[in-house]
Amino acid sequence: MSENISYLSGRKGLHENLFERISWMAETEDTANTEKIQELARDYLIGESTIHSTISFYDLLRPENKDKKAYVCNGSACMCSGTQPRVRSELKKNFRDEEIGEMTCLGRCHENGAFQYNGQNYSGIAIDNITQIIESKKTIQEKYASLASGTAILMQTPLTAEEFALQLRNLFTLNPEHVLDEIKKSDLRGRGGAGFPMGLKLESVRKAEGERKFIVCNADEGDPGAYSDRYLMEQQPLRVLLGMIIAAYISSADTGIIYIRAEYPESMETIEKSIRELEENSLLGNDILGSGFSFTLKLIKAKGAYVCGEETALLSSIEGQRPEVRVRPPFPARKGLFNMPTLVNSVETLANLPFIVEHGGSKFNSIGSSQSKGTKLISLDSFFNRPGVYEVEMGTPLATVVEQLGGGFKENVKALHIGGPLGGLVPVSDISSLQISFESFAEKGILLGHGSIVSIPEDFPMMGYIKHLFRFTVHESCGKCFPCRLGSVRGLELLQRATDGDYRIDRELFTDLLDTMQQGSLCMLGGGLPLPVKNALQYFDSELRDYFD
Repeated sequence: MSENISYLSGRKGLHENLFERISWMAETEDTANTEKIQELARDYLIGESTIHSTISFYDLLRPENKDKKAYVCNGSACMCSGTQPRVRSELKKNFRDEEIGEMTCLGRCHENGAFQYNGQNYSGIAIDNITQIIESKKTIQEKYASLASGTAILMQTPLTAEEFALQLRNLFTLNPEHVLDEIKKSDLRGRGGAGFPMGLKLESVRKAEGERKFIVCNADEGDPGAYSDRYLMEQQPLRVLLGMIIAAYISSADTGIIYIRAEYPESMETIEKSIRELEENSLLGNDILGSGFSFTLKLIKAKGAYVCGEETALLSSIEGQRPEVRVRPPFPARKGLFNMPTLVNSVETLANLPFIVEHGGSKFNSIGSSQSKGTKLISLDSFFNRPGVYEVEMGTPLATVVEQLGGGFKENVKALHIGGPLGGLVPVSDISSLQISFESFAEKGILLGHGSIVSIPEDFPMMGYIKHLFRFTVHESCGKCFPCRLGSVRGLELLQRATDGDYRIDRELFTDLLDTMQQGSLCMLGGGLPLPVKNALQYFDSELRDYFD
């Protein structure tokens, strides 16, 4: 990360965002057009290498993907379901091989068979109608369960613009310091994975000095198996945007950015429409409702990179830099977007704020377990009898989620991968020992993360699943640190040799590789991968031992 490039990118403001300019150029021009790249470099006073490195990083900006017409989901849930070979086969009847690409998780884990065509996502039986879809360009509405068990904080009736305005009027009667105290009293912890207390983050941004401050909603939910952020953005968009305004009011920020992953076109469409609705009702902009508080919102559409879910890589992406993970400190709360104080929080975290402002921090704090307050959204994949997104109170037994809400499994499942590719791998026999809470998962040495659950069926080879995790990390690594960049490649090579022939992996060597990645990686991509791999080696030794010496 270059501080100078951050300043230079910010001098034109978000209305001439460098990332969007680079994206537009890569999508509409020949990416080897030296003249266009030189023109853009001169305009922003940056080196041509910065633009080249940015274009080459994102899946959807690379020249080899420019002429792709359809993309097959290669996420963990779709892979385990076994639906994707047929999806690819059916697409080949309509497109040439070189016109078909891959995307990592389209958030259709509830029914699988996911693919994207013409900027729209499809899943389930849609592939059976691919010819009609191509001819008519029609979309097919998906269906999945969405239910709150216990207190509904995030799954209340969606806000209308009128209700949004009433909540804003109430907010503006309160002192920002008082609102911050209520959030601290609530003990709300980040729902994106780390579980950091949000009140402390907000307080840091509020106290930080800077010409201006930013609120960034991290909607780059890329964990295969997780589609709870999709639910919120598409079914509760005004609740998410109100949460951003509340955070801005507390921290004196004047601008908000919601950065949505490329694989969620429907979320982009809904959020874009909601922002327009707020602007038309004078609920965004200067002096909102005569309060003296001004705030604008901007949607930025990502271009395909899992690592942008890491907050510092996300900020570099918005700035138009190659989205590599930054060394911390300094943390974004002090030096974030364009080197200004920035709050970065997930969709689900921000969506909790309207409830806290309306009902008070003590009410929120009264829900949940001793160290995990409020509720959590859980995503269940297609192996459940009732797949969907469920809101449960923190402290709810995992067995309750699996057996009562999800209705159990449709077929035999041997393990659950919880919390995304960097989360823990739990044998089905152990689910009775876990609760949906940060502390319960931490006691087992695993992460709750986004609350996604990917089911691994009995007949799916655990060695194949481990290789999938390494392959994912190889593809998604930003390359900034050696342990992740090199370790993921070496690990995949070892596993491939073991499955291709009679080579047996030295277990001590493999464990050293995992430990190096875990301890030496800059972020949780390289640092988190070893966790599910070690879980697999621990719990499924009888299945894996033939590959190891």
